[in-house]
Amino acid sequence: MEMENEIKAEEKKNKNIFSTASKKCCAMWSGNKTIIVTLVVVVVLLAGSFGYKMYQKKHDIGPIAAKAAVQKFVEENVPAGTKTEITDPVKEAGLYKISISVSGQTMDTYLSMDGKMFFPQAIDLSQEKTQAADNSQAAAQEKTAADQKTDVPTVDLFVMSYCPYGLQMEKGLLPVVETLGSKIKFNLEFVSYTLHGQKEVDENINQYCIESTQPSKLDAYLKCFWKNSAGASDACMKSSGINTVQIATCVTNTNKQFSPTEKSFSINADDNTKFGVQGSPTLVVNGTTISSGRDSASILKAICSGFTTAPKECSAQLSATAPAAGFDDQAAGGTTSSGAACATPQQ
Repeated sequence: MEMENEIKAEEKKNKNIFSTASKKCCAMWSGNKTIIVTLVVVVVLLAGSFGYKMYQKKHDIGPIAAKAAVQKFVEENVPAGTKTEITDPVKEAGLYKISISVSGQTMDTYLSMDGKMFFPQAIDLSQEKTQAADNSQAAAQEKTAADQKTDVPTVDLFVMSYCPYGLQMEKGLLPVVETLGSKIKFNLEFVSYTLHGQKEVDENINQYCIESTQPSKLDAYLKCFWKNSAGASDACMKSSGINTVQIATCVTNTNKQFSPTEKSFSINADDNTKFGVQGSPTLVVNGTTISSGRDSASILKAICSGFTTAPKECSAQLSATAPAAGFDDQAAGGTTSSGAACATPQQ
């Protein structure tokens, strides 16, 4: 009997010890479970990151093959004869960044490192809200009338001589200039870069020199120039009665003074900066950049907003139909958006 009581006492003691140990273990787990779970998550993430990097390394086709893949894509999707350039790939954000230039227009594209996914454009999400705000601000600042009123408004039109939308604006504007005559001061100016090759550089200079040396002949010259996309500068100067010797001298002097190129046409650079000119056409009345339709009636209204007291000519009935964009022999029709322009993409 005494032996049986000792056995029961020992069992009870062991049970108490086990219970105490269990409680301590549970307490330890409860106090440290956050740390343990965190460690497990970190280990899983590190393993996943390591696995992804190993996958990238294993499936990276290399910069030479990446460039070749993009080159093939461009050749298959860009019209034959189009001038293209492709830069050597650089690694960025786990992708290959490759710049493509098509007819002078450059954009950054991306290719997955395994060469299977091509991204013609990437959106920087960190700048998306800022860009949206900038766009809203720009839209709010777009104006349809001049801020300043003067007795003789100054009208500046910035164009590229071979830009179809610049030509469209000229066609709509010229009847307005002829209607208002000496009641306005009209200046034909040029965007500080070109997009249509050396021929545009040369023609910009021709028109600049005609306006500088023989301004009364400019209207007739432009009407002739618009007719033929092949370029008929010499013939148009002759038919407009322009002194070509004066023009040749002016062209020589202008090239020496400004050294204009396709990328930097700096003849009117100060005014481009002053008025924030970005593309062709840009219409400025008394220093205000104005958004206007390309038809003569809309342009007349925009310019007349700059008069202190509008003259009777502002009531003239001019065409409300927008002229065709481009040269007469290849015009694109008169329904082109008033916002259409020749301009480089804003980065």
